[in-house]
Amino acid sequence: MRAQARPRYRRCTIASVSLCDISKVFKTRRSAVRAVHDLSLDVADGSFVVLVGPSGCGKSTTLRLVAGLEQPDVGNVRIGERLVNDVPPCDRDVSMVFQDDALFPHLNIRRNLGASLRFRRVARDEVRRRVDRMAGQLGLADVLDRKPSTLSGGQRQRVAVGRAMVREPKVFLFDEPLAHLDAQLRVHLRTELKAMYQRIRTTMIYVTHDQEEAMTLADRLVVMRDGMIRQVGAPLEVYQCPADRFVAEFIGRPKINCIAGQLRRDHGALHFTAPGGVLVPLPNDILERGGRDDRSVVLGLRAEQTSIVNGDASARGVTSCQMPRMHVTLIEPLGDRLHVHGLVSETHPLVVQVPAHTPVRVGDRLTVAFDPSHMLLFENDPTGRRIAPV
Repeated sequence: MRAQARPRYRRCTIASVSLCDISKVFKTRRSAVRAVHDLSLDVADGSFVVLVGPSGCGKSTTLRLVAGLEQPDVGNVRIGERLVNDVPPCDRDVSMVFQDDALFPHLNIRRNLGASLRFRRVARDEVRRRVDRMAGQLGLADVLDRKPSTLSGGQRQRVAVGRAMVREPKVFLFDEPLAHLDAQLRVHLRTELKAMYQRIRTTMIYVTHDQEEAMTLADRLVVMRDGMIRQVGAPLEVYQCPADRFVAEFIGRPKINCIAGQLRRDHGALHFTAPGGVLVPLPNDILERGGRDDRSVVLGLRAEQTSIVNGDASARGVTSCQMPRMHVTLIEPLGDRLHVHGLVSETHPLVVQVPAHTPVRVGDRLTVAFDPSHMLLFENDPTGRRIAPV
């Protein structure tokens, strides 16, 4: 008698996602709220894209438009080559994980994990095989016979993730799935999620307002504000070369230091000046072709790109470029480093990151040095556009 072949593991079908000129307006009794405006985004096959931005920026609405839970007023949504504007959510072959685990309280973990497969009338042996494999990957093998109420918050969220992944869909959608967990558990689960993505390489779109979580998980970062995309790029690219002041301030902790001032040219040398005696020499190629050198700008400087010096501007091997003395008003110990808060020229707030052993106290007056090649300049107008070298 011939032995029956063992069912093989079916790899997830990978698909791209495309949103073209999408707009979505929510109408209330008295007004209309524009949630998404003229949004165009291409998510490549097998990539991990993270939508990040402040609350109300439209990132969750964008995710719901891909899932089919919302319909666009204008524009097209494609999954692979298929236009899905009129396709119901159950037929889009996507799985979504929400902020709340939304488990069935009367079913044990095994039945929760396999619920979506049973709804699709998958064979019983195949359901058991997929559930056992997913439980092993997520560390849930010992709790399959327990009810959700007996599990911790982290375990329940793992079940929610596993329930979505056991279906092996074309696209995974995550709407802030770790938002309600404590900090330590959040870090642990995002590490597990990243490791799982590297194993299966299926298209994932993830929504979060936590920029640290976004930087850790993403292949590509999509920064949103007021229903529009402000920048798309690799996490390091977005961090080092922000498109505008909003992106620079939103991405990075602590928030980038910003000082408003003027560009001035004196005897052929370009300077940034601000009230209180702030004078910073600038490279002459910092302006774009045709850019004026007598305009209002904002200087941006990240805390980790500064240093405190005492008569030795090369203390950390940086090119000497100094601010007026900073009056220290607050010190934040963070284990291996300190965030030193203070005022430059008594008017400009500044945060400097230094090693934990640095001798500094509240009330000190310190000299701050930095490498001018690391600073950023932005237009001092509503656009906040970054001024890039030629």
